[in-house]
Amino acid sequence: MTSKPVDPPGDLGGRMRELRRRNNITLREVADAAGVSESFVSQVERGVANPSMASLRRMAEALGESVASLFVGAEMPGMVVRAGDRKRLAHPAGSLDDYLLTPPGAKTLQIIYSVVAPGDGSGEEPYTHPADEECVIVIVGQLVVTAGGEEYLLEEGDSLLLDPRLPHSYRNPGQVPARSIWVMSPPMY
Repeated sequence: MTSKPVDPPGDLGGRMRELRRRNNITLREVADAAGVSESFVSQVERGVANPSMASLRRMAEALGESVASLFVGAEMPGMVVRAGDRKRLAHPAGSLDDYLLTPPGAKTLQIIYSVVAPGDGSGEEPYTHPADEECVIVIVGQLVVTAGGEEYLLEEGDSLLLDPRLPHSYRNPGQVPARSIWVMSPPMY
């Protein structure tokens, strides 16, 4: 957690608060369902705490929402996703950005372009999601991916197929932003 605001107004925290209030869900209900404290949920809503991917996923589920619905970007109709119109999934700390490369109409496949700052990653707590398969391809830099109890150092051009239902996490051990492509089937965001 950090003590300074990390979330510009209207981004993740504000969106979470808006969805929670609209659905008449209390801070306590979100906290209990997500396995975090009520004060932590409040801090995330106010933009002074950064949830891990695992916590964020559980909070989204508690709100009855997808993780993507908590982030910025308009849904674009059609099959083409223009570079300037990609839905950006900006994480609270600001050093991890995901961009959806597949259009909203994609039913069986999702592709995400991810940029991870040096030293950053998905958080210390591994997370899972209900996709059947997931593959990561490192384009620039390095990623350490921990999956199924194994740790893999992936460098430019390397790829890894993993079971997303098993706890996994990732981090950038390098000195430059890591750029990678994540492919999931079926879509999770």
